[in-house]
Amino acid sequence: MSLLQEWRDTAYSQNKSKAELEKFWKDYFAAEKSIYEQILLNPDTVVRGTVKNLAERYHIDVMTMIGFLDGINDSLKVKNPIEEMDESTFVNLGFDKELLYKNMVDAKAEWLYNLPMWDKIFTEEKKKALYLEQKKSGTIVKGHKVGRNDPCPCGSGKKYKYCCGR
Repeated sequence: MSLLQEWRDTAYSQNKSKAELEKFWKDYFAAEKSIYEQILLNPDTVVRGTVKNLAERYHIDVMTMIGFLDGINDSLKVKNPIEEMDESTFVNLGFDKELLYKNMVDAKAEWLYNLPMWDKIFTEEKKKALYLEQKKSGTIVKGHKVGRNDPCPCGSGKKYKYCCGR
């Protein structure tokens, strides 16, 4: 079994009690926040190393590092091979700043997109614009509905009910 599958089986286990899962996620989110605080201090520096090296660097276990890599992978400039990772797989954390911020907003991770480190990366206006852009991207906007007695959108000049509405 791959490390990623092992991580997902643990994180989304149906065999654990609610209290066990809450503790698991509480611990994971604390570790995740700590890592983001560190990498956002120097956002232009690409952190590289093996999975095991990065886990040691951030003082977490390998499984937690796998979970972190799974979460950040969509925000990376060069994706990591997360499906077939093992402890010795060489990975990078070179992220796209705007995409990472928007993905944090999409995940509703307030504890991450409200980190004070973002203030040194983006202005307040830019953060607000990225936030709104991400929120709007998930909104479905329906087009104008043509009424029976409205002019037909095909341009015939007839009422919709006598033209394309039949």
